[in-house]
Amino acid sequence: MTPGGSLRVHAPDGTPEVAAGDDLLGLVLTVLGDAGLDLADGDVLVVTSKAVAKAEGRVVDGTREEHLDAETARLVARRGPTRIVRTHHGLTLAAAGIDASNVATGRVVLLPVDPDATAGRLREEVLARTGRTVGVVVTDTAGRAWREGQTDIAVGAAGLVVLDDHAGRVDAHGNPLLVTAPAVADEIAGAAELAQGKLHARPFAVVRGRADLVLAADDDGPGARALVRPEGADLFGWGAREAVVRAVRGDVEDAAPFGSAAAVEDLVTALGVALGDGAAVRPAGPGLLHLDLDPGGGHHPAREGGMHAVVFAHGWVADRAAGSSTYALRPRSAGPPAGP
Repeated sequence: MTPGGSLRVHAPDGTPEVAAGDDLLGLVLTVLGDAGLDLADGDVLVVTSKAVAKAEGRVVDGTREEHLDAETARLVARRGPTRIVRTHHGLTLAAAGIDASNVATGRVVLLPVDPDATAGRLREEVLARTGRTVGVVVTDTAGRAWREGQTDIAVGAAGLVVLDDHAGRVDAHGNPLLVTAPAVADEIAGAAELAQGKLHARPFAVVRGRADLVLAADDDGPGARALVRPEGADLFGWGAREAVVRAVRGDVEDAAPFGSAAAVEDLVTALGVALGDGAAVRPAGPGLLHLDLDPGGGHHPAREGGMHAVVFAHGWVADRAAGSSTYALRPRSAGPPAGP
């Protein structure tokens, strides 16, 4: 880092409207030159996904709704007309990141097909044209769970440490750091957006002061894809309402966002909360437990449906013996029980 921990962000004015086939880096270098700025080793060049998408011909006729299904890997949550989806990039965004602003009426801008690859090409071109080794970040705007408003995040990156893993380090008091891992590519994206603004036609910025994060010229790093949690690793793979609906449905194709099978002890606790008084839940050996929905006898289809939903969401399947109110659990991945 520079002395005193300073960080400088330059987002010059003067970039013309970007069109399909434009030399994006050529536009960047021209605007920088007009502003009296030159790229230096260790800089991070930050470019909006919209500028990249326009240059790559990703502006299309139609509305968000008309293109949303094709850009969606799966629905995460829906509230009225608003859809939060997981894109084919693995990003979780409103309307798959399709943007209808700063574009002609009746047209929308889709996200770049491969933002990491674009970042890599821009980085290679910077080195070829200027001799400078820089990092490149492609950004887009995203909301955050539990927080109002939006901020820019890195959807593509090259030549940059995107996640600064502190595991194994100690703080000033000697305490070990176990899970601290600043998403520095996202932090750089947010800092650049403060200088760029949303309405000032500044689609790129140069961030200076974190040369320690920029990799050698022959190392593009893992890219922004390293910041995307795989399906099932996120604790919030479904929206609150959608999680209930998908668990009740119990379709194995919906299982991945719920993650791997929970420990039997955790499942027992969850079933006890969900089923309440009058249901007996007890372990019955490794990986097995018995559920008696009503020890006093009787049949409760509503309670049984709730039980199956909880079991499914926790990665298990419950098999009931004929004529019995006792259920044996097996991991959902284990397939159907063996026949006689």
